Amino acid sequence: MDFGFTTAAYVVAAVLFILSLGGLSGQESAKRAVWYGITGMALAVFATLIGPGAGLWFLSIILIAGGGVIGYQLATRVQMTQMPELVAAMHSLVGLAAVFVGFIAHFEMVNVAAAMTDGKLIGSLPEMGTFANLIAKKSVVELNILRVELFLGIFIGAVTFTGSVIAYGKLAGKVDTSAAKLPGGHLLNAAAAGLSLVCLIWYFNSGGFFPLFLMTLAALFIGYHLIMGIGGADMPVVVSMLNSYSGWAAAAIGFSLGNDLLIVVGALVGSSGAILSYIMCKAMNRSFISVILGGFGGPAGEQMAVEGEQVAIDADGVATALEDADSIVIIPGYGMAVAQAQQSVSELTKRLRAKGKTVRFAIHPVAGRLPGHMNVLLAEAKVPYDIVLEMDEINDDFPDTDVAIVIGSNDIVNPAAQDDPNSPIAGMPVLECWKAKQVFVSKRGQGTGYSGIENPLFFKDNTRMFYGDAKASLDQLLTKIS
Repeated sequence: MDFGFTTAAYVVAAVLFILSLGGLSGQESAKRAVWYGITGMALAVFATLIGPGAGLWFLSIILIAGGGVIGYQLATRVQMTQMPELVAAMHSLVGLAAVFVGFIAHFEMVNVAAAMTDGKLIGSLPEMGTFANLIAKKSVVELNILRVELFLGIFIGAVTFTGSVIAYGKLAGKVDTSAAKLPGGHLLNAAAAGLSLVCLIWYFNSGGFFPLFLMTLAALFIGYHLIMGIGGADMPVVVSMLNSYSGWAAAAIGFSLGNDLLIVVGALVGSSGAILSYIMCKAMNRSFISVILGGFGGPAGEQMAVEGEQVAIDADGVATALEDADSIVIIPGYGMAVAQAQQSVSELTKRLRAKGKTVRFAIHPVAGRLPGHMNVLLAEAKVPYDIVLEMDEINDDFPDTDVAIVIGSNDIVNPAAQDDPNSPIAGMPVLECWKAKQVFVSKRGQGTGYSGIENPLFFKDNTRMFYGDAKASLDQLLTKIS
């Protein structure tokens, strides 16, 4: 098969990936967008397997099949609540792949150099392998450029790998979610980055493996220390940021391999992840640079004391308030996902709307632990798209709302973001549900949320705590509302 077919297939695949990315911006087009992506990836893999220099394609098929089986098993077993940590785990694999490809590129360059005398290649090109073949045809300038490309690819990949592993640990509850830095803080990160720069100059001049290896260790530390320094409340932004890193790592792999499609796909993922991170940072009133440097997530001083007590209410009380209400806003959070209560929420919505009540959903940009987490759950439960509104669309309506129901949310409805300058989430835009006439909070108990921050909302006079598992509580409520 010639390069013409492969190039054409790559162009079609790239277009499909762009359509997929564009379609994912809307709930109604997301399903079609996923199929665009699947088709584009299948075409890209097929074109690569049968294209020039494919080599041992049957071994590739075996490896792809093995990976596919593992991926299928993981995907079928993972719950929606575990999707954020699964995404983080996948990012780590992309980073690790970038590191390995960079190392292979280095050793291939060493092999080509060893096979050359006075600038002339000894032996037959086909005997050296496809990748070495490509390297042997490059000029000195191109080889120097390749050194820089593979160096950056390894650096980004190593940062992505350890950063994603720590993100996975925090999201899965295996690592403490509080922000933690080693003594020295940012100076350690700066020193590791400086060492990496020295290694780049060293490697560029010597071409030896040791500076490459030393840089890899420094980059692995940077990834670890950056994400350890970010608190649990900001993990949705971290997932998006790591998504961007994995994209740039993939693009670096593409440069090292001379694969145009991988460069395009990596750039798409990297740029879209960076844009999403910026949007989320803006929604949380965070500095984008601060996110990149892992410099947020900790309190600036002593936090304000929360006064009062949490007052409980039972299903009968909530049902009576809903019967009397005309306008209702439901705020879903990670607790709804954990309890798998989205179907019960959907049924409650249907019954209330059937009674002529106005029911809408308020979605915070970082609700859950993954961008769009709540939107996916509600779409799965067949909640109409037109009543699912973003924070900016509904926040001004709370003073005219009779009942606000908070289901498993904490930080995104925390008034401390506005009232306490020393709160870890100070300045973060939140859903101002406490301005509604009545607020009911479905919560397992009196503990703090994922970020460990106390929420004054739970102690306000117009708030009542509807304790218990979200699904069990809502199912009990459904028996009171016919």
